[in-house]
Amino acid sequence: MAYRGSNTTVVWALIAANLVLFIATLFEQDLIRILGLQPASFGDRPWTLLTSMFMHANVWHILFNMVTLYFFGSYLTRLLGAKRFLIVYFAGGILGSALYLLLGSPYSTVIGASGAIFALGGALTVMRPRLRVLVFPIPAPLPLWVAVIGIFAIFSFLPSVAWQAHLGGLVFGLAAGYFFRRRERYYYS
Repeated sequence: MAYRGSNTTVVWALIAANLVLFIATLFEQDLIRILGLQPASFGDRPWTLLTSMFMHANVWHILFNMVTLYFFGSYLTRLLGAKRFLIVYFAGGILGSALYLLLGSPYSTVIGASGAIFALGGALTVMRPRLRVLVFPIPAPLPLWVAVIGIFAIFSFLPSVAWQAHLGGLVFGLAAGYFFRRRERYYYS
C-alpha cells in the first residue's frame, strides 16, 4: 500500500459537519434527542446508529474528539487514502453504536464520535506500532499504543461515558489496521 499523499479534505469535512451540528444543538437541544442513539427507541429511529456520531454533549467533548480526529485522520488518510479512511471511521463508529445497543443502558442516549475516533487510533496503532505521540500534559512522547490504550482506560470508565462505543470502535480499528498492514506488507514484498 503506497503512501497516498496528504489530502485531508475528508477529515476537514467531518470536522465541519460535527461543528455545524454542535452549533445547531446550542440553539435546538431537541436535536440530541432526535439524532442521539437510545437503545429503547432504536426501532423507531434507526438512523441514530449513524447520526449519534455527529452529536456532542459540550465544548470539551467536541474539542477533544475533533482535535484527535484531525491528528489521527490526517495521518491515516495519508496511509489509506480517503475511501479506506472513511470506511474505518464510519464502520468503527457504527460498530461502536451497535455495541452500545447490545450492552448499554436502554433509556440513556449516547452521542459522540468517540467510537469512530477509537477506530482510527486502533488502526494506526497496528499499522504504525512504533509511532510516538505527545499527549497533553505528559512532557515526553509516548508510543501510540500506550496513548490509545491509556486514553481508552481513563475515558471509558468515567461516569456517563459510553465505554461500549469506545470498545466497539477500538476493536474494529485494530482489526482494520491488521487487515491494511497485511496488505501493506504484501504490496512491498
